[in-house]
Amino acid sequence: MDSTSGGSRADDESRASGTESTESNAAATETTSSEETPDDSRSGSGGGSGPEYETNFRDHPDCYSVGRGEEGVFKVQPYKGELLALWSYADRATADESGDAIYGRFLDYRDAGDFVGMDMARKYLQMGYTRSMRYARYPGGKKYDDDGKERDAQHWADDDKREAALVYEAWWSKAEADETYAERKKEHREKHG
Repeated sequence: MDSTSGGSRADDESRASGTESTESNAAATETTSSEETPDDSRSGSGGGSGPEYETNFRDHPDCYSVGRGEEGVFKVQPYKGELLALWSYADRATADESGDAIYGRFLDYRDAGDFVGMDMARKYLQMGYTRSMRYARYPGGKKYDDDGKERDAQHWADDDKREAALVYEAWWSKAEADETYAERKKEHREKHG
C-alpha cells in the first residue's frame, strides 16, 4: 500500500468510520465525498453504530443489501477481514497482485455459493479503481481544498495511480461480467433488496 501519497488502507478505513488516525490528521481538513468514502448509511450494509457491526453476513446473507457502489466495504464482516488485507493500489504491479488475490477470493466465494462474498470482493475491486483514480486525478488524492471547494482534476497527477486504476478496472469488469455473479445478484435483490 502506498502510504506516502495518502493511499493507505488505515486512512481510507478511518475516513469511512468517521475517525482519523494520527497519520491522517493532515488530511482531516479534506471534505469527504461518496467517491472518497463508501456510503454505509443504508441498513444491512452497516450504517451507523447499530447491530450491523455484529452481524456475520456469511451466516445471515438475508441481512445483506447489495446497495450501490462500495457500500459496506469497511463494515460487512467477515468479508472486510478477509479482503481488506489484500487490497492495495500503490502502482500497476501492486494493483495487479491485489486484484488477482481479490478476484481469486471472488471465485472462491462463487464456488462456495456465497453471493455476499462475491459482491464484497467485487466492491473491493471497484474501490481499488475509484481510490486509484482519485489519486491519479488529484495531487495527493485530495479532491477538495481546505475550504471544501472541489479542486480541478488533472490528467494525470500521478501516473502510477492511473496505471493502478486501469488494472483494477480490468479486474472489476471481469467480476461484473461473471454470469453466475449477475444471476445471483438478481436473485439476491429480488429476495432481500
